[in-house]
Amino acid sequence: MIVLTPVVTALAYLVAAVLFILALKGLSSPKTARRGNLLGALGAVIGVATVFLSNELDHIAWILGVVVVGSIVAVLASNAVQMTQMPQLVALFNGVGGGAAAVVALLELQHADTRGFLVAVAFTVFVGSVSFSGSIITFLKLQELMTTRPVTFAGQQIAMILVVIGALAGSYFVIADANYTWAVILMALGLIGGVLVVLPVGGADVPIVISLLNALTGLAVAASGLVLGNTLLLVGGTLVGASGTILTQEMAKAMGRSVSNTIFGAFRGGTSAGSTEMSDRPVRSSSAEDVAILLGYANKVIIVPGYGLAVAQAQHTISELQQTLEAKGIEVVYAMHPVAGRMPGHMNVLLAEASVPYEVLVEMDQVNPQFKNADVALVVGANDVVNPAAKTTPGSPIYGMPILNVGDAQQVVFLKRSMRPGFAGIENELLFEQNTTLLFGDAKDSLTKVLGAVKSL
Repeated sequence: MIVLTPVVTALAYLVAAVLFILALKGLSSPKTARRGNLLGALGAVIGVATVFLSNELDHIAWILGVVVVGSIVAVLASNAVQMTQMPQLVALFNGVGGGAAAVVALLELQHADTRGFLVAVAFTVFVGSVSFSGSIITFLKLQELMTTRPVTFAGQQIAMILVVIGALAGSYFVIADANYTWAVILMALGLIGGVLVVLPVGGADVPIVISLLNALTGLAVAASGLVLGNTLLLVGGTLVGASGTILTQEMAKAMGRSVSNTIFGAFRGGTSAGSTEMSDRPVRSSSAEDVAILLGYANKVIIVPGYGLAVAQAQHTISELQQTLEAKGIEVVYAMHPVAGRMPGHMNVLLAEASVPYEVLVEMDQVNPQFKNADVALVVGANDVVNPAAKTTPGSPIYGMPILNVGDAQQVVFLKRSMRPGFAGIENELLFEQNTTLLFGDAKDSLTKVLGAVKSL
């Protein structure tokens, strides 16, 4: 039943599009991110409601059933998924978006009436399929259901070239005569291509891949908007594609490499593989009490959060430690690397959850000069983003990546479970320096002990 007139429908879509733009603006800052999310959600609700109220829909019961089931799954997932698993969830949701766009375009092929329509169908089917399968592989790597190391095999380059040639041929036949068989083949080639692209990517580059696949999904959704004649999908997909592209470029810059090197490095014979073996070289370890003394009598402490902090769910403990030190007159700031964690902004979101003030979250360029004046750099669960190999070891998977200069601090304290290398799989020489102390154990347990000892000083 059509309730809304074309004019009202257009205005509703315009309102939703404006809300999407405001949402992106809000997400540009931690202070406004929550509001940005709410605005984006409101825009999505308006968009979905407008579709139902402005079109004569077939199979309405099935559509509503899918909406209900999807909503239930989303609510359950949002409540069950821990912050450590958020990158995996983002990868899955991103893949579902790309896959949905591809399936819709494939089904709409039967309604093709113009050459432009067929171009949009071919693009959506292929790019959406690449995004879907690539996101699934990313999820498996993040969840450690498969190796985080680059996966290469003989003939990989040839296989990728054949996929590209096949995709071009498939697109030609789809555009030429709306060939459904070739559209299905094109989808299969996209699924294979997504797997081939992501398999050679090592753990250190996963944040870049997440943002790139997000951009591809946005482009696929935008193209599906052309297929369906839906302005809101076109606008929303374009916004996601553009913002995802910008984010990908910024992430690659933060890693000190190009996007092409990240994606195709392994195909050219490069590698981002490291070692997963633990070192048996001697290090200086300490107790929670000794670390507490270093912190309690310092003038300035810089905390460096990493993925290990998220794994241990220690964000509230580190926040309490920060407050305790500040109560003693000690200056405390957090050093925020743009690719710490498993996805862009992972650490910022984690610390915001623990009500850490935004003012003490200092980005890399601003905090690096401060390490020379810091008495203690407390590294909690981070490795690759502080590894000097990024500056000193050509050929290293992280070589060229800007890092946090924690070695410039008077004392460096690492909280680690073991001597196992970080996500990039390479050893950190900083662990063996004279001014470095290691406190082994679960990050939350270690921080709890340190906190108790600091309070007793």
